Amino acid sequence: MKRISVDMDGVLADVYSQFIKMHAAEFGQIVSAAEINGRPEAEVFPNERKYVNSSGFFRGAPVMENSQRILEALNKKYKIFIVSAAMEFPNSLSEKQSWLAEHFSFISWQQMVFCGSKEIIKADIMIDDHFKNLNFFSGETILFTQPHNIFADAGSHKRVESWIDIEQLLLG
Repeated sequence: MKRISVDMDGVLADVYSQFIKMHAAEFGQIVSAAEINGRPEAEVFPNERKYVNSSGFFRGAPVMENSQRILEALNKKYKIFIVSAAMEFPNSLSEKQSWLAEHFSFISWQQMVFCGSKEIIKADIMIDDHFKNLNFFSGETILFTQPHNIFADAGSHKRVESWIDIEQLLLG
């Protein structure tokens, strides 16, 4: 059975919604897609680090559209691992685990991998929104489009725009 490594933030969890909401609450302004697209998160949201280190940031993130249904179907056909470089934000560990348990109850604790660098991950397929993770992976790579990577050349990675694209690609 093939193994799939699935990133959490920006692939399963809509962290951009959290950034936009917290930025609006702090500065009283809604950031538009045009202002976000093609720019690093820290450039658009000057208090990005403060937000990701605040209580509830990861726990309150919305679920990406169609991800629950499609990941559950993938979980029946593949060996799925949710892989998050959570050690960068150690306070996020319990929030991420609780979030996954609530929204993806079919994912067991044995399928959750919270790590530092994803270079250690061994699977057949990796789905991620960051080149820093995909570029070191030796298997098939799928780039999940997010505002920070929207204009970047996907290179050797297959680009997907949504979970529907993942469904068509991996479930046919």
